[in-house]
Amino acid sequence: MAFGWIDEQAAARRRAGLVRTLRPRPADSPLLDLASNDYLGLARHPEVVAGAVAAARTWGGGATGSRLVTGTTELHSELERELADFCGFEAALVFSSGYAANLAAVTALAPHGSLIVSDAGNHASLIDGCRLARGTTQVVAHADPDAVRKALGTHEGPALAVSDTVFSVDGDAAPLAGLAEACREHGAGLVVDDAHGVGVLGAGGRGAPHAAGLAGADDVVVTVTLSKSLGSQGGAVLGPARVVEHLVNAARTFIFDTGLAPAAAGAALAALRLLGREPERATRAREVATALHARLTAAGLEAVRPDAAVVSVRAPSPEEAVQWAADCRAAGLLVGCFRPPSVPDGISRLRLTARADLSEEQIERAVRVIGGTRP
Repeated sequence: MAFGWIDEQAAARRRAGLVRTLRPRPADSPLLDLASNDYLGLARHPEVVAGAVAAARTWGGGATGSRLVTGTTELHSELERELADFCGFEAALVFSSGYAANLAAVTALAPHGSLIVSDAGNHASLIDGCRLARGTTQVVAHADPDAVRKALGTHEGPALAVSDTVFSVDGDAAPLAGLAEACREHGAGLVVDDAHGVGVLGAGGRGAPHAAGLAGADDVVVTVTLSKSLGSQGGAVLGPARVVEHLVNAARTFIFDTGLAPAAAGAALAALRLLGREPERATRAREVATALHARLTAAGLEAVRPDAAVVSVRAPSPEEAVQWAADCRAAGLLVGCFRPPSVPDGISRLRLTARADLSEEQIERAVRVIGGTRP
């Protein structure tokens, strides 16, 4: 029977406690949200919403085509200029998603005969980029510049190291300065995904590469998402102008994909400008993360010390993680639940988002609910 194997896989997922389900949320949900990636609390900010509305009224509901045909509006170009300037890079290129941006950066910069050195904790989009690239991929130990250095030392020819800047599971930061040094010793490029860093780390939220002194370097390429700190949708690649020009001509997820919807571009641009005026939002997101970690730890929970705005709390098993998250939801708190295969070490977790707009009362409430519902 066609697709009969799907039933076998579904049964295996049920036995392992790994079934995932969609839960549509209402616009007026009463739950305290510590699950979304809205780090700066901008997704519903009036200025961001107004930016989306104005763009939709001006340009319509969609981009109408790929970026190389009709999908590039003046708004897209404006967003790219301001995003590159804010993060400290020569140029930027906007994509329809952060996932598409990562696929583009890795595949277009790893030709035949190249070596890609990939961190074992990388996001799925970077992993898929490595799988689709025509170069050879070598996976190395997590956050280990010496492992990257050793792998690069075995190869002659074009090479690339690929890493998240802040890893989405535990919220730990990559040693960017060490990775850049290892790459430079061997003439390799460095591609880093700053999805969880931009808006949170660096001066005024300019990102982890900016904080590490790598912004604008001619051997560093950065991908970002517009759907987390900037409260919108889409992604971008930042780097030297010649790299961006190469992506325009070689990146399949740019050439063959419809451009980012104008409303999303307008919202992202409004959020970027708002962050520029209110850099304290980045500081507040980090402060909330630190407070959550300290109070969860004091309550006897195994929380991982955050380097940005992701706070991870270990769970005994996948089944207990699911039940824990469900109990939190029943108590009015929405938290993320990460289980295999989303977690590379096989340890299930609750994943909390430290949003800049959380009040002290909300932080205390979240800790009470998580501690009171623990397995």
